[in-house]
Amino acid sequence: MPLAVPPGAFPGAAYLPGSDVLRLPDGRLRYVPPGARRPVTAPPGDPGALAAAARTRAWLERGAVPGSDGAERAIAARSLLNIRLLVLPGGAAIAAARDRWDYVWPRDAGWMAAALAATGHHAESRAVLRFLARAQLPDGTWEARYRPDGSPVLDGRAPQLDANGWFLWSLWLHTRTGDRWGDARELWPAARRAADAAAGSLGPDGLPPAGADYWERETLYPNLGTAAPLRAGLRAAADVARGLGHRREARRYARAAARLDAAIGREFAPRGYPRTTAPGSGADAAVNFLAPPFAPPEEGVRRAVEESALRLRAESGGIVPGERWPAGRGVAWTPATALFMLSAAASGRGEEADRWLGWLAAHRTALGAFPEKVGPAGRPGSAAPLGWTEAIVVLALAAEEGRVPVPPVPGG
Repeated sequence: MPLAVPPGAFPGAAYLPGSDVLRLPDGRLRYVPPGARRPVTAPPGDPGALAAAARTRAWLERGAVPGSDGAERAIAARSLLNIRLLVLPGGAAIAAARDRWDYVWPRDAGWMAAALAATGHHAESRAVLRFLARAQLPDGTWEARYRPDGSPVLDGRAPQLDANGWFLWSLWLHTRTGDRWGDARELWPAARRAADAAAGSLGPDGLPPAGADYWERETLYPNLGTAAPLRAGLRAAADVARGLGHRREARRYARAAARLDAAIGREFAPRGYPRTTAPGSGADAAVNFLAPPFAPPEEGVRRAVEESALRLRAESGGIVPGERWPAGRGVAWTPATALFMLSAAASGRGEEADRWLGWLAAHRTALGAFPEKVGPAGRPGSAAPLGWTEAIVVLALAAEEGRVPVPPVPGG
């Protein structure tokens, strides 16, 4: 397991500048040696620890650290280093370095791969994508989560179809941000299976079936948290297929994306893009999956994002995932909050994105990690760093610099 630093742990500790080596209050250094899965604690000035710090600084310098000023770049750098710590040897990108979170959720892993790709760390994003390709089921889908060795966790959770969309989108972003067509060619069999499964999941109404969304709860009706990622993924798959010369597949995925787009416009748009097609399902943070950087801007989507931000506000000022979130409004969820930052940043609404970043940054742990949750008193809680939130923030800052392209609309 990587260096696990729960909220409130190691009071008085601090990272060596630009590194993931932790200096404890007594001067000792705690870090993860190369190739290891567990941290060690070394004396002050330990050569191995200092070398590890130098390696992380060099790693940051090989890519881009987005941000409009020093404060934003410091946030981005810490988030990138936290993501780097969560990507284990072999490409297993665990959700967080804590028991019960130290698994690979394909959704979270895809986002971490995207953040790495958008900042020029293509070797690491390729490793994560390769892990996901190896873990893929024969039917082109993924289980809800995996152990770092790639074995599925079979605990009764249903496969979550949004993983197909996120894998395809992150592969496309990896390809487009670094001209990585060799990687796209290598991963094409997995991409084709994922896109075929996504296209094949669409019913007569053009929507994927009801199932578990990013809440990891089953819905009785088709949900936006699955439909929107699949739309982005199918558009991405069509573009990758076209770039690789697979014209028949490109046309098939483009048609599926168009069917899904029409169904979203027919079934979700008239209700303001709620969580599901059921009446009264309420606003959901997944509306951001329809906005840039996943799709070109649409005025109706922009209005729905704005309205959802008001309806999903938590007591602490952050966001809850949905209007009917079963835990109530007492605890904010940082991934949901960061999604509003991302769509604002990618849509050119810089002041709005800055406000969301200000809230998120003010509720990090003392070591600068984004937690999963923020309580009503404003204290960070649960797992930290949470890879999904770290990735969303990096992508938002990168989007403000034009580093996160939008998958093209086929025929658009």
